[in-house]
Amino acid sequence: MTSKRTLRRLPVAAAVCAALLFSLPACAQPSAMAETASEAAAKVEKNATTGIARITLSQRAIERLELLTDTVKPGPGGAGVLFPYAALLYDAQGKTWVYINPEPRVYERQPVTVTKIEAGAVTASVGPAVGTPVVTVAAAELFGAEFVTGK
Repeated sequence: MTSKRTLRRLPVAAAVCAALLFSLPACAQPSAMAETASEAAAKVEKNATTGIARITLSQRAIERLELLTDTVKPGPGGAGVLFPYAALLYDAQGKTWVYINPEPRVYERQPVTVTKIEAGAVTASVGPAVGTPVVTVAAAELFGAEFVTGK
């Protein structure tokens, strides 16, 4: 059974809840609101021919992921290319890939053919050109973004 006192408090409680509800957007950080209003954290565009996506990240997403790159170097004796092991990814079929950074904030998956892994470095006979930046931190997140949101 409800008392009259409880019924009198109901409109006050509803007013307090409404005030809190309408004040929540004011609590959001301006940068987070600007990101959702102006651009998404990641834009995934699949290439219909290759099936490989081009991922464009917002600057805020790059900072959140603490994404880092390193440059591909010439392989020992000029054969192939050399890059950090941290850049190497394996897909479900066991194929090897890296994410390259061809333009600012743009990332693309590229196949590599590994010939040797030693002391934290990968030597590949097929891979990105010497001087190409490859993702060494947050490559797994790019891989997830490509296959989860890029459908």
